[in-house]
Amino acid sequence: MERASETENRAAVVILLGPPGAGKGTQARRLEEAFGLVQLSTGDLLRAAVSQGTDAGKRAKAVMDAGGLVSDDIVLAILEDRLAQPDVIKGVILDGFPRTEAQADALDAMLAARGQKVNAAVSLDVDDAAMVERISGRYTCGGCGEGYHDSFKQPAKAGVCDNCGGTEMKRRADDNAETVGERLRAYHAQTAPLIAFYKGRGCLSSVDAMAAIDEVETDLQQIIRDAIGAT
Repeated sequence: MERASETENRAAVVILLGPPGAGKGTQARRLEEAFGLVQLSTGDLLRAAVSQGTDAGKRAKAVMDAGGLVSDDIVLAILEDRLAQPDVIKGVILDGFPRTEAQADALDAMLAARGQKVNAAVSLDVDDAAMVERISGRYTCGGCGEGYHDSFKQPAKAGVCDNCGGTEMKRRADDNAETVGERLRAYHAQTAPLIAFYKGRGCLSSVDAMAAIDEVETDLQQIIRDAIGAT
């Protein structure tokens, strides 16, 4: 039997880079439907591994129970376990990993051993000022979760949900201009090295995430189609 590194693994690996509110979750779900990929977030992977009691999950639990941060090697071990499961045969969309150049290097090495590579890293580019307005103005119906916005989508009748008729509206405590601005600055500082890293690997693309959702989806799908050779 050939080892994974000696044969081609055609499962695609896509990385979405973008700050909170850029639409990564929405677009990942659409890519899942279009290409049969599976979105994998670091938090979900850790929780599942701990719940399932895998070897890597047990290591992660011990660290978390002690109040520590789970190391890169444990996260990679959990990710490698997940990539071996049958539902990801067509590929994955990574959300929240890698976050640093060291993690990106380690991910490349792990994938290479499996006969895989990062097919596409896509930066969802945003305008910071517009992003602050987009996030700080959003709120939801407390009854059904329908989303609204101070500027872009208000209910037909003020204070009454169009979907369920509920009157309890909620805002996230951290959806304010100051906090959003801080999150954007932190994102840019953290992600700049990854942009350069994947640009150097020749697999970086950028999409204007301030465009309409359907336009962003069209651009993303073309990038992924080109990267993985889908028709």
